[in-house]
Amino acid sequence: MSYLTEAQHEIVSASVREAEQQTSGEILTVLADRSDGYTDVALWWSIAASFTAMSLFAAFPDPFLDFLDRLLVAWGYEWSVGELAMMTITLGLITFLSGVLAQVWQPLKFLLVPSPVKTVRVHEQAVKHFKVGAERRTHGRTGVLIYLSMSEHRAEIVADEPIAAIVPPEVWGEAMGDMLAEIKQGRIAEGMAVGVRDVGFVLAEHFPRGDEDENELPDRLIEV
Repeated sequence: MSYLTEAQHEIVSASVREAEQQTSGEILTVLADRSDGYTDVALWWSIAASFTAMSLFAAFPDPFLDFLDRLLVAWGYEWSVGELAMMTITLGLITFLSGVLAQVWQPLKFLLVPSPVKTVRVHEQAVKHFKVGAERRTHGRTGVLIYLSMSEHRAEIVADEPIAAIVPPEVWGEAMGDMLAEIKQGRIAEGMAVGVRDVGFVLAEHFPRGDEDENELPDRLIEV
């Protein structure tokens, strides 16, 4: 799924080129549709719903049995232990499958993912992209990744160790705030460009551009 047009891609790429004119640091930008499929979370919700339904049936069987009596026109039918056990299992399976099928609808699936889980998964995916695309790939280890995950509505800034040792996390928080303010208004490319600008200012302060500096990472925005 592509979120940006070619022209919008160029907005981000141009901001990277401009920012890197003032610093030896290298900025990599990644835009992701999502950071995880959350299949495990969907299964846990379905399992929880299944056990809840079976527990309610075991604790309060009469409403369920009365409904079946009316449905089957079997007034006063005496259900055997085996039949009750089979109904409990069947109810659990139906509830489990219903939960799985309901979460095929992605908005519901992501709504049910706890916020801390989203935050952790986005961070983990950002670190993976950083390790593959930026970590130790620049002279002096001055790479920074700006990662935006659309489905989770979260972003991450990951920096190489020499940068992280100098720049406190709250500085990146300011850049993140400026970026997300634009993105919340639907201006994704402009938001990432603002994030790149702010990161560039920080890098220029601590890692100014040298005379022999070379462009070591791609300037283009990567969509995944």
